[in-house]
Amino acid sequence: MEDEPQSKRRLLQQKHTAAGIHAPLRVFHPSSSPRREDADRSYFQSYSHIGIHEQMIKDRVRTDAYRDAIMRHQNLISDKVVMDVGCGTGILSIFCAQAGARRVYAVEASEIAIQIIAFIINSKTSTANAEIVMRDNNLSDKVIILHGRVESCGTYDMQDIEIEEKVDVIISEWMGYILLYENHGQTFEFYIPLNCARPLIPIVLVQSMLTSVIFARDKWLKPGGLILPSHATIYMAPFTYDEMYESTINFWRNVYGINRSLGVSAMIPHAKLCAFEEPAIETIGGENILTWPSEIKYLDCYTVAARDLESITTEYRFRSLVQAPLHGFAFWFDVEFNGPAVVPSESHSQLTDGSSSFNSSNGSSHRKKRVKSDQVIVLSTSPEEAPTHWQQTLLYLYEPIEVKQDQIIEGSVTLAQCKENSRFMNIQLQYRTGGQSFVKESVLR
Repeated sequence: MEDEPQSKRRLLQQKHTAAGIHAPLRVFHPSSSPRREDADRSYFQSYSHIGIHEQMIKDRVRTDAYRDAIMRHQNLISDKVVMDVGCGTGILSIFCAQAGARRVYAVEASEIAIQIIAFIINSKTSTANAEIVMRDNNLSDKVIILHGRVESCGTYDMQDIEIEEKVDVIISEWMGYILLYENHGQTFEFYIPLNCARPLIPIVLVQSMLTSVIFARDKWLKPGGLILPSHATIYMAPFTYDEMYESTINFWRNVYGINRSLGVSAMIPHAKLCAFEEPAIETIGGENILTWPSEIKYLDCYTVAARDLESITTEYRFRSLVQAPLHGFAFWFDVEFNGPAVVPSESHSQLTDGSSSFNSSNGSSHRKKRVKSDQVIVLSTSPEEAPTHWQQTLLYLYEPIEVKQDQIIEGSVTLAQCKENSRFMNIQLQYRTGGQSFVKESVLR
């Protein structure tokens, strides 16, 4: 009996021929692996739904940054071979083709790859069939869609998936929450309570594919090749957020005027556990941040190894800029689109106490370059910048701590892969302030 991948491939080939399409736009399938874990299966299946791709493409900060970076590096992309790792709907592959790439290998493990081709094959306009649509977009002889995991390319089924050449450019939108978090990619809507003064925010659970990029880099990238994005930085800072605490916790202190003696307020400890036990994905603004941020981890995509991502530990030291209740710690990231020549020579994990500017810490050389936006394109998920679908990752404290201006908040944070499920992230936060010490452990799942 014909297996499912072969059946789908045969059906697509029949549709392709029936539509009169003869240009070399191709889809390849790896053999199904019996060792694939349920978590991986769920992870990739979630990306077959168009909703998650719609939300990402609608994120103009994200999409515009990639398009601008591609055009900024057009001289390194034109007439070159590009690999798009985790191409999704293929928008970055299209941008690269439009920038003059000679060939683009668009690698996608989810079934969205099949849907892309089905859409192209069945595309109908009043004046042209799919072949003309492809030709008019100058893609029919440039884009090769590879349906499979990048780690599978050339290993599961050499007959189906073959990349017989090195590539000049690797591009990927691989970032997840806190940059490195991996999840199953579900889509849902997150509702901020009405009295919280925050709008309805659609959320897509996104995840990091950096290990796939590293694999592709080591296997296919030519020496001196280009990686976009090229560098990434994780930040954290203490935050205050009275509105959220009021709407989720203090709500239980007076429910429809019912006296607390009747036991309604007994819900408060349980409400805190439900609301704050796990990290939250929310959007806050610069006004919520109490200090200058601290740099948690700086990654050079040209040199980082997969083992470097398994566990990250750093110490921090903040000096509060204002007097306010400390409700927790916020995490976010920046990525920059630079060439391989920028290699920082100093450590990027020194302590900061607020003496540096918001977009500058420790005087590191790569920070100085970021100031000149005409030289480096930066995609930032900072609370100070325009919101993105990544938002910020917030670790709430169970009890707010009142801090004074110039009060020191210090400690350490560890981000590590969960041993039970490598797509989850364990977060251990130790913090000290005002003569008190605390530890909070959370799982981003």
